[in-house]
Amino acid sequence: MSELGSGTWPPAPIKTERLVLRESEPRDRAAVIELFASPEVGTFIGGARPRDDLERAVPETPGRRPGFFVIERDGAMIGMVTLDRREERPGRARPEAGLTELGYLFLPQAWGHGYAAEACTAILDWFAGTLPGTPVVLTTQSANDRAMRLAEKLGFTEVERFEEFGAEQWFGEWTP
Repeated sequence: MSELGSGTWPPAPIKTERLVLRESEPRDRAAVIELFASPEVGTFIGGARPRDDLERAVPETPGRRPGFFVIERDGAMIGMVTLDRREERPGRARPEAGLTELGYLFLPQAWGHGYAAEACTAILDWFAGTLPGTPVVLTTQSANDRAMRLAEKLGFTEVERFEEFGAEQWFGEWTP
């Protein structure tokens, strides 16, 4: 997403009470590989990827692009949050919407501590300040109870449910 408002990318690191949200660095590579190789993380996103494939595919500095934030706790990467431009999914949004989709993944040891809510809230606040009035969408499997609770906590409103990838998907929208 090259048009993240009038500011340049990356923004200054965003600090919350417990976290730092920042641009990726080479030191994050091992954690990114761990994230995508994790069977627990892969449960609702199509499964874990083979570590050997990831070792070959993940660049020295993973995720270096506008909209990709590393989530750091006590100096170590614990997850990532992304804001990505999406073209309309047929039947899923207004054609003129110009969708920005929120995504996030956290290492299993970071689950259950409220880090996802803290990080996503900070990103949505930053985004609302960068592109005021621009809605954000989120898609998750409706069977993913944690993601469904987080979507509600963040203030996403259900737009629809649909079948994709052999499972029911939930599609919601957040408007600042």
